[in-house]
Amino acid sequence: MTAARPSDLWQRFQTQRSTIPNLGISLDLSRMNLPDDWFQRHAPAMTRAFDAMDQLEAGAIANPDEARMVGHYWLRAPERAPTPELRRAIEQPLADLRAFAQAVHSGQVAPPSGGRFDTLLIIGIGGSALGPQLVADALGDPATDRMTPFFFDNTDPDGMDRVLRTLGPDRLARTLAVVISKSGGTPETRNGMLVATAAYERAGLKFGPHAVAITGVDSQLDRHARDHGFLARFPMEDWVGGRTSQTSVVGLLPAALQGLDIQGLLEGARLCDQATRLRDPLANPAAALALAWLHATNGKGEKDMVVLPYKDRLLLMSRYLQQLVMESLGKRLDLDGKRVDQGITVYGNKGSTDQHAYVQQLRDGVPNFFAVFIRVLEAIGPQCDPLAESVVDPAVQATSGDYLHGFLLGTRAALFENDRASLTITLPRVDAQRLGGLIALFERAVGFYATLVNINAYHQPGVEAGKKAAAAVLDLQKRLVEALAAHASTQPMTAAELAQALSLPDQVEPIYLLLEHLAANGRAVLVNPEANPGSARFAARG
Repeated sequence: MTAARPSDLWQRFQTQRSTIPNLGISLDLSRMNLPDDWFQRHAPAMTRAFDAMDQLEAGAIANPDEARMVGHYWLRAPERAPTPELRRAIEQPLADLRAFAQAVHSGQVAPPSGGRFDTLLIIGIGGSALGPQLVADALGDPATDRMTPFFFDNTDPDGMDRVLRTLGPDRLARTLAVVISKSGGTPETRNGMLVATAAYERAGLKFGPHAVAITGVDSQLDRHARDHGFLARFPMEDWVGGRTSQTSVVGLLPAALQGLDIQGLLEGARLCDQATRLRDPLANPAAALALAWLHATNGKGEKDMVVLPYKDRLLLMSRYLQQLVMESLGKRLDLDGKRVDQGITVYGNKGSTDQHAYVQQLRDGVPNFFAVFIRVLEAIGPQCDPLAESVVDPAVQATSGDYLHGFLLGTRAALFENDRASLTITLPRVDAQRLGGLIALFERAVGFYATLVNINAYHQPGVEAGKKAAAAVLDLQKRLVEALAAHASTQPMTAAELAQALSLPDQVEPIYLLLEHLAANGRAVLVNPEANPGSARFAARG
């Protein structure tokens, strides 16, 4: 790449910049090295992408694996839902969750032991946790939040125990648990609910009067919640995918209970949707973003996306985008059934922490990425102590916020000087509207990009394959425990011998790994710890 003159960059900045006017959000592609005719060259492809998006919003079946529509855009504009029934399915739960949050805050819905609920325990996985975590961290304030959120977002017993020990029995009595699972059968969420239930019971409390469910109507969780006296049950519609569920009950109920501005989230997403329906890619930030990804990755995922928000409140943005982008775009087959192995890898941290971590490699190492800078103009929010943004360097009259902004611009320039592409998204501030707009911007860019590379962004066969494989492993573990018990009176056995006993000679390695796990957790005995895997012998726990 030939070094660009400052005048050329200024011209590019003016011509390769699009905005969401009512939110003050802008997208700058001037450092993405797009050919001058890039947008014109891809006009026919973008017309197809616009058409596909129109069909999606009109209610077309977008997830053929499950014969489902994809309706997250209707959540912030219910009047656009294709039927009156769908509109009611959006508006009524929204009204209900607002009323429920108000009842909790007022003490009308209260713990059986008295007082008020002041703590949230959100139990979910994937989109049922990543979105609520992002919003809670970005918009929350421990000094003013109505309720303090904690999360069970994995089936790691140590992680759940850390949360429960932080809460303790007294605070647990004032904790409202929100269990989120479309089917109720998702193992991580089910396990979290069972662990939480046991913790409440150990504290002399019943789980049901401290719990709320967000789930599909008449699902396994819905029936459990009804039978165990949960305080409320909210519907989780099958036309809302987990990774696009932040503006559904999944994201809005936890945010409302925390006391955050859910109307602002919805309005920001609605305004972004409005701006990104424009059929001019140069004026449409989501279309421009998708076309920039196409150029950066050669439409084949050849480069990673490094997300660098220069704002502590947006630290979790890269984790959120990992699921949104990678689960949507990581596909083995295209729409024609051809193997394409598509996807864009996403990772990130925050500025300026990243400058003391991996910017060295970004600047001087393998050029296998493009950067996404997220720039926030206002250094502090209206509730912050002005002391945090006072002058810290009198010699140059610079504040801490000036330094942060300077590091962003400096890193952006240093990367570009060494032929590293980047784009910059600018927000005036981090508030509910702008966060809602930012989420909606990436949602629509993912949809456009998927059409450009001819894949389905709205199904996830790989996730289902992983769940089936995990179920098979657990079934093998059950058989293994039974085999150990059946041979308890005999000589301790190696993994290979147990594989033969189970008529699974090709499964020696997974059997050894399971035995190792069982022994480490006191459910089997490794009788010769110094042995190598081939000669290690295991027995049933006596």
